[in-house]
Amino acid sequence: MAKPSLPQGTRDFNAETVRKRNFIFNTIRSVFELYGYQPLETPAMENLDTLMGKYGDEGDKLIFKILNNGLDNVSKHQQIKDDFEKVLVGKNTKGITERALRYDLTIPFARYVAMNHGQLTFPFKRYQIQPVWRADRPQRGRYREFYQCDADVVGSYSLINEVELATIYATAFEKLGVEVEIKINSRKILAALSELCGGADKMIDITIAIDKLDKIGIEKVKEELLQRGLNENQISIIEKYLSINGNNEEKLIALKNLVGDNATAKKGIDEIEFLINYTKLKNLNIDFTLARGLNYYTGIIFEVKANNVQMGSIGGGGRYDDLTSTFDVPNIPGVGISFGVDRIYDVMEELKLFPVEVQTATQVLFFNLGEAESRAVFDLMQQLRAKNIRCEMFHELAKFDKQFKWADKKQIPYAIIIGSKELEEKNVVLKNLKSGEQKTLTNEQLLSFEF
Repeated sequence: MAKPSLPQGTRDFNAETVRKRNFIFNTIRSVFELYGYQPLETPAMENLDTLMGKYGDEGDKLIFKILNNGLDNVSKHQQIKDDFEKVLVGKNTKGITERALRYDLTIPFARYVAMNHGQLTFPFKRYQIQPVWRADRPQRGRYREFYQCDADVVGSYSLINEVELATIYATAFEKLGVEVEIKINSRKILAALSELCGGADKMIDITIAIDKLDKIGIEKVKEELLQRGLNENQISIIEKYLSINGNNEEKLIALKNLVGDNATAKKGIDEIEFLINYTKLKNLNIDFTLARGLNYYTGIIFEVKANNVQMGSIGGGGRYDDLTSTFDVPNIPGVGISFGVDRIYDVMEELKLFPVEVQTATQVLFFNLGEAESRAVFDLMQQLRAKNIRCEMFHELAKFDKQFKWADKKQIPYAIIIGSKELEEKNVVLKNLKSGEQKTLTNEQLLSFEF
């Protein structure tokens, strides 16, 4: 029999890891709810045509497709064979696959809004914390199955939504203890750049290339732009754009000089200036190299990077004012952000940012010293559990040494010993397993003790 293994890019999570991840989930969830966002969940799989064509060519290649049931039907073997031939050359066919695992939470949310817009109260604010799947090459901080925490608001063009989402990022990461830089740009500025370089039809080519700048460098980006049909003069404009630096004010001045009177650029600049002046967040910085490769963004875009650690983005998002129109429900604007929980976990683990108490499961271990004693222990445990004190009793009668070692392995901070003497006097012996301090308490004192 083969050794058991996991699919590449997936992981098991032990109890310690789950507690730490839940700390992240609960922290982010609490911030979402402070701002009036309501929870939503959607299925793990969507119809393939819901997802395809929404993420650009490169994104579409990373969608995990699900084979249809019934492919073992002998009467359909020839048709199935023909369909597989189509799949092998990169085509989709409903004979082989009609469904796929969700690639992100935004498109399923847009589908939900399109299906339920008649019953929703707009603006509609939702948050969603669920796993997504991508057929990507696994590496540090990049997995094939991972969680996203999204917050989106639809039905409003107001830039106050962008202000709140930027503040949600700042608040959540402050609560997590992670120092971050929140980067912003506007797809309108990128659209204006495309207009300066030959027309709006160049935008996808330009943004896909720019989005790779951190990974491949400016020279490789220029080579890719050349391969995508841009000429030397157009590439020179893009290079000047990508070389803009300085503080936020200096970057905006340089951009205005580059784009001149372009109306599309002016709209993008106005939006960025509004966001910066409204929030006054010190870690909110303009980054004109930020492109966000997804095609559905139309306005302000966000990306979050952790300071003091080598890691890709740990959050991102932006405005998408026409997403539901892909489901034949036009004129519902939206904007949203996403937290990359798995990368946030890796950052917090590397920087040792998890609070010690997060790693504590059982707070108190009651020793098992006999049948009569264990009956008394059970009653006391139930009273402590009613006060939200996490406790358990050793599973069998055993020597002290064995029970102490077990508590140490489980990192339980307190032990309570009730022997025949304590049982008779209605006392307990409470031992702090970290400091070694030991004291005798009455049962009543135990119930009011702060663990």
